[in-house]
Amino acid sequence: MSHAPLVLLDLDGTLTDSYPGIAASARVAFTALGLPVPDATALRRFVGPPLAESFALFDVPADRVPEAIAAYRAYFRETGMWQNSVYPGVPEQLAVLHDAGVRLAVATSKPEVFAGPICERFGLAPLLDGVFGAPLDHVPSSKATVVAAALDALRPAGPVLMVGDREHDVHGARACGVDCVGVAWGYAQPGELARAGALEVVPTVDRLADRVLATLRTPGRAEISAPAGPAAAPTTGT
Repeated sequence: MSHAPLVLLDLDGTLTDSYPGIAASARVAFTALGLPVPDATALRRFVGPPLAESFALFDVPADRVPEAIAAYRAYFRETGMWQNSVYPGVPEQLAVLHDAGVRLAVATSKPEVFAGPICERFGLAPLLDGVFGAPLDHVPSSKATVVAAALDALRPAGPVLMVGDREHDVHGARACGVDCVGVAWGYAQPGELARAGALEVVPTVDRLADRVLATLRTPGRAEISAPAGPAAAPTTGT
């Protein structure tokens, strides 16, 4: 158990711009099912939420969602996961937090089998104490269960904070008793993070470390000594 502050970081839309690969994988899935392919703006809504939830949002029949996920995954694991890039300035901001004694870990709705290699490939892994993601398909999961798994593994006894770009990050963290700071460079709709209850929304990458450290130093910042046990929703990550 560590008394060092812990920051849990969303991956897609927070650390990396994963839209190109996610959108390409979704297009493959819709085409494979013979369904209309949403436009580029609509496909941005695939970034962040669990994958089954995203397909349902676009009215894919429930009995065809597994087929859609299979088509998506086939493209994603070969090509789509690498159509990705780290936002400029993110490694430097993580290094500032790391050097300040903050433990950092990724907590993402993306399956862990993809999230780990992505963090390795793009040079984020050396700054992280762990990468936590969803299981692969057919295993119930949600952002809250991923956050709970990270807390269970890392056993923080000091302040804990989530950083993410979508309402799912705020709600998932809050279900485990953790507050969330939002970031403005990701994929949230206007006002989404504020409505969800984010403590604040960091406007640009170069302000990230400063705002996170200021929040962690706020008097009375909650300490998490044991993970909560939220109920899992039957979802899978992008």
